[in-house]
Amino acid sequence: MDKDKNIIQKLFDTAHQSADPTRLIQNEFPSLSERIKRVNKVFLLGAGKAALEMTQAVYEEMGDKIFMGAIACVPSRLNSLPHQVSRNLPFEVYPANHPLPDQRNLLAANKISTAAEQADSNDLVLLLLSGGGSAHLCLPVSGLSLPVYQSLIENLLKAGAPIQEINIVRKHLEQLKGGGLLRKISPARVHTCILSDVIGDPLNVIASGPTAADPTTFEQSWQILKKYGIRVPAAAEKYIQRGRNGLVPETIKEGNPLLKLASYQIIGNNYLATQAVRAILHKWGYLIAHYETDVAGEAREVGRRLGRLAGQLAKKTKRATAIIMGGETTVTVQGEGQGGRNQELVLAAAIEIQGLDDILIASFATDGMDGPTPAAGSYATGYSCQRAHIHGMDPLFYLENNDSWNFFRKLGSLLNTGPTGTNVNDISIALINPVNVQS
Repeated sequence: MDKDKNIIQKLFDTAHQSADPTRLIQNEFPSLSERIKRVNKVFLLGAGKAALEMTQAVYEEMGDKIFMGAIACVPSRLNSLPHQVSRNLPFEVYPANHPLPDQRNLLAANKISTAAEQADSNDLVLLLLSGGGSAHLCLPVSGLSLPVYQSLIENLLKAGAPIQEINIVRKHLEQLKGGGLLRKISPARVHTCILSDVIGDPLNVIASGPTAADPTTFEQSWQILKKYGIRVPAAAEKYIQRGRNGLVPETIKEGNPLLKLASYQIIGNNYLATQAVRAILHKWGYLIAHYETDVAGEAREVGRRLGRLAGQLAKKTKRATAIIMGGETTVTVQGEGQGGRNQELVLAAAIEIQGLDDILIASFATDGMDGPTPAAGSYATGYSCQRAHIHGMDPLFYLENNDSWNFFRKLGSLLNTGPTGTNVNDISIALINPVNVQS
């Protein structure tokens, strides 16, 4: 399995390098410098898994231009801030959890909100957003406590609600989402640099659109809560019902004059990452037989489809051939095991390809954290299920129990990278007749 792991690690590294937040934000410096020339003061705000790396790059290039600011970042990345940079900063850096917000998120979001309100009409707010920004900008509406709100979002995640639907609910139960931060920033201008973790890069969805127009409504958020049959806390239901009745302002809609204050730039996304993987596979001699970048849905179903496609290709060709899928799936948790969407996808695919020669399948999260596990993802071959049976493991049992992490841990087929400091969704790959690559 060392050969297989080497291949997958190289593909992961390629995807990660293409989504390096430092390099991507550095590409924006020429245009940012022009914007800064035309304003009085610059306020720096940031949220998401790559916020610290983006902030550090901006500070090193134009730190003398920053008046004040506030940054929410993943706690594990906080120690990566160099000592010489972390002293006498014109902005504060706050740890914030993901995916479920805690008291640290509440503090960070409050500080970001307060900083935003200090800017006036002659100032520019530079907002750095990346995956995880929705959780980091968690500031529930008045009357809704964080623990109560936490339980609601956690229940939606467990029910298998996709991030798009969860963000609709967030927008209508929080203060900064759905253009809420833009309201705080006005009358200043705001330029948002985005490392996108949403397929298609819709501005209203990424980090729940804190400075963008939002087409969703209180009515939609209510229908989502009903759809999954979860218990809705009284405070949340009361607020949404008030919104449905027009007693609470809706999120910012197209045509709102405040939108004239906002500009945006997508600096990186899943498409660029999958293109980087595609390029290196082509360099290695692979024919790319199937490529898509809008993958969504239940992880095991996507895995089965990937496995079937790989199996069909394996029967038709002896050439090194690849399938690349980009996107982000979900898992409806029904068992009591431990796993992540990528690991569950690979387990379902492994069952489909069992017994087939020369197939290697992998799936990984570009942020290095696949669900509530310490792994980025996993990989499997046509003989993974056979090896599992030898060790007394039934792959179907592990799949039904949502226990993919333990399955691949026992096989030694986890991809462990640690947090990467970036996030451009997931990448799934099937290699037919894989070729060796140098370590």
